[in-house]
Amino acid sequence: GLERGPKNQFSTFSNFITTINQKKEDIGNRNSPTQLVIPSIKNVRDLPPICLDVRQKQRVSIDMLPQELKAPVPPEPSLPIRNKTVKDFQDDVEKAKSSGDWKALHDFYSTTFDSFLEINAAFKKDTNSLFNTIEDSGIDAKFVNVVYDALLNTPQDVQKSVLKGIINGLLQEWKGPRTKDDLRAYCILLQNPQFSNTSTYVIYAHLLRQIAALTEADHHFLVHWSKKISQKRFKQLVDRLLQFISLRLFPAKPEEFPPMVKCTWWIPSATKVLALFNAANSLISPPIISYTDFYNSTLDHIDLMEEYHNWQCYGNSHRFSFCQYPFIISIEAKKVIIQRDSEQQMISIARQSLVDKVSRRQKPDMNMLFLNVKVRRTHLVSDSLDELARKRADLKKKLKVTFLGEAGLDMGGLTKEWFLLLIRQIFHPDYGMFTYHKDSHCHWFSSFKCDNYSEFRLVGALMGLAVYNSITLDIRFPPSCYKKLLSPPIVPCDHNTLVGICNVTLDDLFQVMPELAHGLSELLSYEGNVEEDFYSTFQVVFQEEFGVIKSYNLKPNGDKIPVTNQNRKEYVQLYVDFLLNKSIYKQFAAFYYGFHSVCASYALLLLRPEEVEILVCGSPELDMSALQRSTQYEGYQKTDLTIRYFWDVVLGFSLDLQKKLLHFATGSDRVPVGGMADLNFKISKSETSTTWLPVAHTCFNQLCLPPYKNKKELKQKLIIGISNAEGFGLE
Repeated sequence: GLERGPKNQFSTFSNFITTINQKKEDIGNRNSPTQLVIPSIKNVRDLPPICLDVRQKQRVSIDMLPQELKAPVPPEPSLPIRNKTVKDFQDDVEKAKSSGDWKALHDFYSTTFDSFLEINAAFKKDTNSLFNTIEDSGIDAKFVNVVYDALLNTPQDVQKSVLKGIINGLLQEWKGPRTKDDLRAYCILLQNPQFSNTSTYVIYAHLLRQIAALTEADHHFLVHWSKKISQKRFKQLVDRLLQFISLRLFPAKPEEFPPMVKCTWWIPSATKVLALFNAANSLISPPIISYTDFYNSTLDHIDLMEEYHNWQCYGNSHRFSFCQYPFIISIEAKKVIIQRDSEQQMISIARQSLVDKVSRRQKPDMNMLFLNVKVRRTHLVSDSLDELARKRADLKKKLKVTFLGEAGLDMGGLTKEWFLLLIRQIFHPDYGMFTYHKDSHCHWFSSFKCDNYSEFRLVGALMGLAVYNSITLDIRFPPSCYKKLLSPPIVPCDHNTLVGICNVTLDDLFQVMPELAHGLSELLSYEGNVEEDFYSTFQVVFQEEFGVIKSYNLKPNGDKIPVTNQNRKEYVQLYVDFLLNKSIYKQFAAFYYGFHSVCASYALLLLRPEEVEILVCGSPELDMSALQRSTQYEGYQKTDLTIRYFWDVVLGFSLDLQKKLLHFATGSDRVPVGGMADLNFKISKSETSTTWLPVAHTCFNQLCLPPYKNKKELKQKLIIGISNAEGFGLE
């Protein structure tokens, strides 16, 4: 981005900084602070260490403070008068480009970035206003963007004058708390595009360190101000911070940076600042950018288990670990952590079983190292329930399934078949445990009361076993289910503590019962008299399964409290909470304890609800070209005419047909966390007549394809097969 003039113009940037004059002429009537040399870490004054408080042993991002903070606010110093407008600046840029005389712009940039006061004088919307609220930063964002967009196209002396001024501001002697003008200056400096160049990283690191070391109250303002930044600029800021972390971890040219031992604070400072942007992103619905945009795939290549163990051992002490900031760790990396943590728990439990056996002078049996589930196909649910209840102590061992009366060794296929058949039976409408909502295409817990909730515990344990054993399930739960599953992420020691209760909104209800949610939304926006026109009270009447109708008071004496224009928001919130929390509490609590009986691990603290869903069900994003590259063949070569026909047809399918094909061949239309390659998809040659339809073995992700003579016949047979295969073609 700084390429203008000769290449590598910043290769000697350190030398440039060391030659900055120790004193500068007064600008206005104000002396600027003394300059110091930045690149030599020895010569830089020590700044306060950052505080690693982003994540406690619970799901916490950044603690949000009250709207108005009652801390003493230092007086804002008077600002110099600067009257340049966006139009004036753009005119100056055009004149400089046409005439080649950049003096006016050089003066503007060197003056504007010389100090925090000058930055505010230039970019504050109104220098006479305080702008001391979280709602308005007072920054003229348009002017900031125009100035920065023009900066990279100016001569090098202009760009160097900006960096020189930033150094000036960062080395100012700070006395007492920071003012809101200081916070504004930090917010503006963070957006400087020059910091994308590695030559400026020493300065960038010190800027990040100062921001990371601000008080929690100051961070509160920066978080709320950041959420007002445009999506494009916000994404650039996040990408710049991620790039800074990546290049410090794995520098292309190590000689460009100070030795790692002298700048161990670089990565913690950048990560802490990134956490502020993540907090800002989480405050808005929908978020400014996707949560996946905060992933840093470079971390996939570091020792993740060392990071995890440091985090477990040291918690939130001053020893840094990326696990304190889980938003930066990709879902692929988190899966690795969870799998290895699961493997270590499996090995530990198996070893303990072996030691116990030997200590009692009993002959060891290899079966004791596994969770052996033996079931009859005709009594699948009851047998599975009995086995998991009886072998609760073995749930963290490697799973092996046996179907009684059948020959077969479980190498993974029987385990997958057990999951598929069990899930299919439990979620069948006739079974009554779950209700399928056609509008949202998802299942939700039946509110029908029963004497025994052990089967809900079984479903939770199944989900836990699937995550623990890296099996993808074909389950359709709404996102709020996974939010409840992490409420809290660690099972509380006090059994009287409520579990599976989370803050739910009308948006959550839209994902389960969209028609009802739409009706409640209409109630909130109704412009007439709600009490007279709707004639509703704080009592709801709902029909449970099997025709049992009951009523429920949303608050004490709710049947006598009318819903009015004034209290309708409370009514809607209580109704949503009743539907998604209270009416199914016992069912979901059993489900919660079942899941955590297998997956009890601090690794769950690293996960967002969306990530739990991906671990359980896989990702909905399909990449059939990636599937083509990773497919294995048996009886065919990838160059065979039938295979070429097959991929021509599949790649031309609509998304709906591609999902049907994936569901037909693997039992699920979703992709494992590791992508299509993790499916181990295989196409085998079927030595049957070409009049036959394709056959799938979902246990092994295998498609048996007859050698059809032409593309038209193959497409016709394939569409018939995948569109009319209800359930799973298991043999």
